[in-house]
Amino acid sequence: MKAMIFAAGLGTRLRPLTDSIPKALVPLAGQTLLEYQIRKLKEAGIEDIIINIHHFPEQIRNYLTEHHNFGMNIALSDETEQLLDTGGGLKKASWFFRDDETVLVLNVDILSNINLQHLIASHQASDMATVVVSKRDTQRYLLFDNAQHLQGWTNIRTGEMRGKAGIAIDDLQHLAFSGMQIINPAILRFAEGLGERFSLIDLYMRACHETNISAYIPKDYRMMDVGKIEHIQEAEDFAESLRV
Repeated sequence: MKAMIFAAGLGTRLRPLTDSIPKALVPLAGQTLLEYQIRKLKEAGIEDIIINIHHFPEQIRNYLTEHHNFGMNIALSDETEQLLDTGGGLKKASWFFRDDETVLVLNVDILSNINLQHLIASHQASDMATVVVSKRDTQRYLLFDNAQHLQGWTNIRTGEMRGKAGIAIDDLQHLAFSGMQIINPAILRFAEGLGERFSLIDLYMRACHETNISAYIPKDYRMMDVGKIEHIQEAEDFAESLRV
């Protein structure tokens, strides 16, 4: 199995930190967000990683060189000219993956206590993707049936809903996406017509009509999206707690 880390975002909510460094290199508890994710993947036995870059890309290149790629095989997918969102980013980096291998895909700015080996073991070869979700309050939810298969997506604030025709939203589980998944690269066949820039949610809403996308709900799950400068101390404490 290989992995992809989404690290191309501008990190605008982390300004002024990201006025001079990319979000991936924001330090927490003695290591950068990028180092945290790389080491977590390495501990799970994954050695081949591709990272997409856009904001201060040379800093990330230099950082990896200085750390000898942390002893791993690391490639970069350069989105300097245009940010492609998560789905478009995966598509651009698809040269790094074989069609017959699964890919663990995660966001650089989401910290968690997830056991990646348990996640990997849960993925069924017959599924096009396994997405990490949890029961927590949010505005946007993925919708799953009783078999834990994806049926749709909704924004409860706006009332928007997407997914399979005729789904009864009240009968479905509302689960919050955690920015991590295992993907079969063959899912990109559903990207036809989406253009260069699109999200993984766009891709999932197409794919769930024809194939299984399953939920994985970790036990005793703790996570934090390191997204806002006003929460940086909380993120620092959370990162420290993961190292205990």
